[in-house]
Amino acid sequence: MSLWSAKEAAAATQGRAIGDWLASGVSIDTRTLKPGDLFVALSAARDGHEFVAQALAKGAAAALVARVPEGLPADAPLLIVADVQKGLEDLGRAARARSKARVVAVTGSVGKTSTKEMLRDVLGHQGRTHAAEASYNNHWGVPLTLARMPVDTEFAVIEIGMNHPGEIAPLARMARPHVAVITTVAAAHLEAFENIEGIAHEKAGIFEGLEPGGVAVINADIATTPILRAKAAQQGARVLSFGTARGAHHRLLNVELHDRVTVGHARAWRSPLVYKVGVPGRHFAMNALAVLAVAQVLGCDRAVAMADLANWAPPAGRGTREELVLDLASDGMSIDLIDDAFNANPTSMAAALEVLAAAQPRDGVGRVARGRRIAILGDMLELGPDEAMMHAGLADLPYMARIDEIHCVGPRMRALWEILPEARRGRWAATAEDLATQARRLIDAGDVVLVKGSKGSRVSLVVDALRRVGRVTEEGQV
Repeated sequence: MSLWSAKEAAAATQGRAIGDWLASGVSIDTRTLKPGDLFVALSAARDGHEFVAQALAKGAAAALVARVPEGLPADAPLLIVADVQKGLEDLGRAARARSKARVVAVTGSVGKTSTKEMLRDVLGHQGRTHAAEASYNNHWGVPLTLARMPVDTEFAVIEIGMNHPGEIAPLARMARPHVAVITTVAAAHLEAFENIEGIAHEKAGIFEGLEPGGVAVINADIATTPILRAKAAQQGARVLSFGTARGAHHRLLNVELHDRVTVGHARAWRSPLVYKVGVPGRHFAMNALAVLAVAQVLGCDRAVAMADLANWAPPAGRGTREELVLDLASDGMSIDLIDDAFNANPTSMAAALEVLAAAQPRDGVGRVARGRRIAILGDMLELGPDEAMMHAGLADLPYMARIDEIHCVGPRMRALWEILPEARRGRWAATAEDLATQARRLIDAGDVVLVKGSKGSRVSLVVDALRRVGRVTEEGQV
C-alpha cells in the first residue's frame, strides 16, 4: 500500500523529486529499514547522507536528502530539500493535514509511553489505529510518527516528550490533537527548569496544539493541577480530570495491588467502574483511568476498552515481568524479573518499589530457601542540585520495609546505599558494568528482582546479565 508518491512528497516538502517512485513507509535508520521505505537522511551522531547508498541497496523506494551524495547514479530515486529535518517536519504536517483520524497526544513526566501503549491497544480494537513506536516523542520522533500515518487511519496516538523548555508546544501544534493527555507532572529533567512549576508550564504547552473543541485530560491529584487547568482554559479546551481527588471526573476510589494484576475501583461521572490491568502497579491503574477517559471522549465502547486493559502488558523495559529459569533440571528453580530499566525519577521509582513490595516471592527453593524481594537501583538523572537528597529520600518510602535487599548502581545512588539499614543494604557498584559481572551472586531461585534506573545509568546491562544467567520461559512475559 502506497504511503507517499514522489509527487505527493515533493508537494508536501516543496522539494524536487528524482524518479517516479512510491514509498510504503518512512525510515531514518538503515538497520531497521524495510524495502519500499522512504529513507530520511537525518544528521545526528552521523550524517545520514553517508547511508543513502546503503539504504537504496536495501530496497528503499527513495531517499530524502539535502544534497546528492557522491557516487550515486544520476537516476537514483531522491527527494531533494533545503533541510532534511524541516523536510521530515513538512512531511509530518502534510500527513496530519490529509488525515481524518481522531488524534490523541500524550505527555507527562511519568507514564506517557505506557499510556500511549494502552491507548494503542484499546483504540486498536475500536478502529484502524496508528501510534508512535517505542519512545519516538522528540523533534524527529513526532514528525516521523506523523509521516508514517496511513491515510485511512481512524485513531492516532502521538507521544510528546521534552528535555528543555519550549519543546512541547511546537510538536503539539504539528500533531494537532483532538484530545491531549498529561499523565502527571513530577521531578524529571529538573536540571533544565527552575522548579516543578516550570515543568508544569512546559507540559501544559501540549494544549496549544489542540484542535477547536478539543479536550484536555489532566491529572487531578498533583500540586500543579491548577497550572494545567488554567492553560487548558486559556486554549478554550474542555477539561476532563482523573485521579483520586474529590471532583475528578474519573475518580479512582481504591486500588487492589495483586501479584500479577491490578484492580481499580472508580467512578466515571456517576457510573461505577471496576476494571483490571494485566500488570501490577498503582500507577498503571491511574493511567488506565486516563485511557478510559479518552475512550469516553472518542465515543468508544467502554466495555471493550476495559476488556483490553485487562490483557495489557507494558513495553519492554517499563515494568515488564518475566520468569527466568535458573535450572531446567529442577522444578521451581527460577526468578521473576521486573524489567523497568528504561527511565527513572522519584515518582516512577516509588511506583516501581510499591510493585516490588506487593510481589510474592517463593519459599522452599534455591540455596537461600526463602524467596526475597530484591531491588537493583540505578542513578536517577537530570534531577538538578537536590539529586542527592532525592536519592536518599527513597529510603523513607513505606514500601522499603518489605524489600529484603537493595543493590545500588552509580555515584548518585550511593546516597541511598549509605543510609540503608545494614540488613537490607546489598552491593554498591560505580557502574552497571561492574554490577552486571556479579549478577549470578545477587539472586537465588524464588526471588522477585526489580531493576530500575534512568536509561543513562545503563542498568539495562544488569537486566541483560540476569537474562544470560537464566532463560526466559517459553511463555515469555508473565
